[in-house]
Amino acid sequence: MVAAETLEAAALEVASAVPDPELPVVTLGDLGIVRGVSVAGDGVVEVQLTPTFVGCPATEVIAADVRAAVEARLARDGAAGVEVRTRMVMAPAWSTDWISEDGRRKLAEHGIAPPAGGGRAADAGPVFVQISPSPSPHPPTQKSSCCPHCGSAETRELSAFGSTPCQSLRACRACGEPFGAMKSL
Repeated sequence: MVAAETLEAAALEVASAVPDPELPVVTLGDLGIVRGVSVAGDGVVEVQLTPTFVGCPATEVIAADVRAAVEARLARDGAAGVEVRTRMVMAPAWSTDWISEDGRRKLAEHGIAPPAGGGRAADAGPVFVQISPSPSPHPPTQKSSCCPHCGSAETRELSAFGSTPCQSLRACRACGEPFGAMKSL
């Protein structure tokens, strides 16, 4: 029998290295989605995950990928047959503050602007929400995302919805390139 601490460490290492199915340039660990691992008294390994959005369409794929990766690793380590479960942990809600510096670098290198500002910790208080494209007397206070292509801060939002629910679509006023930008949450 493999010690619980060994199972936890192996499961955490493997789960953290699983690529995000919607943003495969970053891992679940880079995004801060893996919240923890525990081993129950009956030997079941449970990996706790927090999705980036409650309605994230990739949660089932993420859970299946994590289970498969952890089961494969445990089998290689002599713990074949150990049951692996995943549990979605919704509180506290995921925040872009949880994206690692390495994750932010990887996103930028692949043309996706990391979230602007410090996310939840820096923006405590009211959050601006624009329902329509008409001008608002209360402009957003959140910093715009810098262009991952040229570094300019002169960008504009093209759509609040990008290729994934956690991204918006922006364009750079300096170089003209469109890019996905992680929403700051």
